[in-house]
Amino acid sequence: MEKVEEPAFSVAFNGDDKSIKGWVIADSLVDGWAMGGTRMTPNVTEEEVRGLARGMTQKLTLVGLPVGGAKAGIVDDGSDKKRTLEVFGRTVAPLLHGGIHLGADLGVGPAERNIFFEAAGYDPRKRPRAVPMPYDWRTYYEPLVDCTGHGVGVAAVVALEALRRDEPGTVVIQGFGSVGRAVAQFLERRGHRIVGVADEFGTISGYHLPSDALIAITDPLGRIDRTRLPQNVKVNPEPDAWLDVPADVLVLAAQKDAIHGGNVDRLTASLVVEGGNITTSPEAKVRMAAAGVTLVPDVVANVGGAAAAGLALTGTVPFELPGEARKRWVFDWVGARVERNTRDLLEIAAGRSGDPVPELVAARRKVSL
Repeated sequence: MEKVEEPAFSVAFNGDDKSIKGWVIADSLVDGWAMGGTRMTPNVTEEEVRGLARGMTQKLTLVGLPVGGAKAGIVDDGSDKKRTLEVFGRTVAPLLHGGIHLGADLGVGPAERNIFFEAAGYDPRKRPRAVPMPYDWRTYYEPLVDCTGHGVGVAAVVALEALRRDEPGTVVIQGFGSVGRAVAQFLERRGHRIVGVADEFGTISGYHLPSDALIAITDPLGRIDRTRLPQNVKVNPEPDAWLDVPADVLVLAAQKDAIHGGNVDRLTASLVVEGGNITTSPEAKVRMAAAGVTLVPDVVANVGGAAAAGLALTGTVPFELPGEARKRWVFDWVGARVERNTRDLLEIAAGRSGDPVPELVAARRKVSL
């Protein structure tokens, strides 16, 4: 049995008033600091947070940023989100101020992140060994909200090209939050056709679903207004109907283990790109590989948000650039690394069986030494 490597540290918390439950896990540390998002869902587990933290280590290694990987998880049903985030901020303040930068993730967007930053009295510009940053975190980070979707789109395009597709591909997107919407626009603008989109109410499919038109009738939580849909689309409320829509590529941009042992046999796409974190279960990955399905995992594709934060925290981004030019610089930086990692991952996968990620991570780590 493969030995499971333990994280640098794992902290369980109950809040400064014992009213919340969760974990902060630093999988790795570089010079005493690490970074990662904060996930807040009703059923997040310590094991899930540990896996997410390990993924952060791999993501940051693959893009060449000298930062350790961490994650936080809060078990919460969202009934009093503001209070929960305030308690969380006060509770993890020693970690934030000590070098563990925690940001947004599933259930925690920029506005929610700002709540726990304020409760903790935390300003990333004043963290230990902070590099000079001429403006606040919100001014830098919030214009980059589509950076993750940009990277996922790059991964999908590169993988389609590597699989020798010269013609436009068809795309299904599972999850239509900020990542799913950005991916839809990215791929459509490069000639690919969106044929299916899934949200929490089910799946919408058709010959061509214009991304801008769908986004116009989608709320901030990624829910599409069925009453405003064109008449030429199909609507299926069955939870996993997105698996049945014929397409060249499936982008997973929603929940953990969206593809699992119980539904993997329904998969029709020959290429799957993980736009969310750990969206395919270990069993599903094995069975997909056996069936000849190509997978671009989250640690390669879903790196935009993490990289954007890491670029600022390490002082790599040229802060002197004006806003739009700085945004383009970050997007180009992320896109170039996603493209390289996707090509190299597919090359490794073509020459061997098993998971190609450890070999790719080892190669990147060797270069950085």
